[in-house]
Amino acid sequence: MTVWDDLVGQEKVSEQLAAAARDADALVTAVAADEPLPETSKMTHAWLFTGPPGAGRAQTARAFAAALQCVSPDRALGGAPGCGFCDGCHTALVGTHADVTTVAAVGTQILADDMRDTVRKSFTSPANGRWQVILVEDAERLNEKSANAVLKAVEEPAPRTVWLLCAPSLEDVLPTIRSRCRHLNLRTPAVDAVADMLVRREGIEPEVAAAAARATQGHVDRARRLATDPAARERRAAVLKLPLRIDDIGGCLKAAQELVDAAAEDAKQLAEEMDSKETEELKAALGAAQGGRLPRGTAGVVKELEDKQKRRRTRTQRDSLDLALTDLTAFYRDVLALQLGSRIALANTDAEDALERLARGSSPESTLRRIEAIAACRDALDRNVAPLLAVEAMTMALRAG
Repeated sequence: MTVWDDLVGQEKVSEQLAAAARDADALVTAVAADEPLPETSKMTHAWLFTGPPGAGRAQTARAFAAALQCVSPDRALGGAPGCGFCDGCHTALVGTHADVTTVAAVGTQILADDMRDTVRKSFTSPANGRWQVILVEDAERLNEKSANAVLKAVEEPAPRTVWLLCAPSLEDVLPTIRSRCRHLNLRTPAVDAVADMLVRREGIEPEVAAAAARATQGHVDRARRLATDPAARERRAAVLKLPLRIDDIGGCLKAAQELVDAAAEDAKQLAEEMDSKETEELKAALGAAQGGRLPRGTAGVVKELEDKQKRRRTRTQRDSLDLALTDLTAFYRDVLALQLGSRIALANTDAEDALERLARGSSPESTLRRIEAIAACRDALDRNVAPLLAVEAMTMALRAG
């Protein structure tokens, strides 16, 4: 199994990256043997991966990082980098390779403080790998200062440093940064391709895999979670019942509160698992005895970690809410399809009775206004409006149509 096998529906991109990895391997080999460098190369020092949510931007970038760090002996026999089995591939894929640094937004932005050590590391030589790889999963969340820090590093990179930036679109990245990157655009995988992956890779029953792929419309990570996590299926079912529970103002406010509470609980569960582990690891690194007091002068470091965890909890809650809003949008999209007599496949076949009921009881114009209300709620959350206020305004607008 090569590193490219899990990239669903991205055959063209995989071919381009595999060719670049071969040229990168030839480049490192030539330098090590003090041989002339190749005259032409498909490899470059900075890459920008764009594509819609669920296309697998970060997964594609990580597969490329693994191919760059591949140490399989088959390469000497003409094998392509990216075997998927060697120590370089394995550690890069699971996130433990010393020369693959991943940066993801902890809160709503990637701050300059979060990038400082990473930018400094990008100017150093690989410790034991073939390349120094910096993977920025949420390049669209770079603020002005952190983006400028990345720009300086991308403008004058170290000889064996590669930047891999991921963002939804070109417009989400500073023009000065994207002009220095090779751009690869990923597409939304076909529903059938995602279902096939769930069956092959996760051992999911074909019927469950098909339902999860159809419900998420080709979003690979969400389809995997929906197919493997019963709690995720329960949360989605609760969200799809919301349009039938907002007949009066009290129902609107109650539905909004439950939606926000569910997102907060989801964020709390994830945070409890990660926060306690991070805190204990930090205390151990600082030299605190088991259950004992921290050494003098380390309180600031612990406070910094607590602030980081608080920002992450806020973002996790917003992400959970955004997932629910995505499901709601897909629900009303199906309503609109029924109203217009469209032949497109419904995403929410498990809620077909509710879809037909709403389609008969409203007009296409009101359905479009409801979809716009959900989009307005997402915009409000992006502007840091209090989640409950934003969701209450949305449920009231959904009731009004």
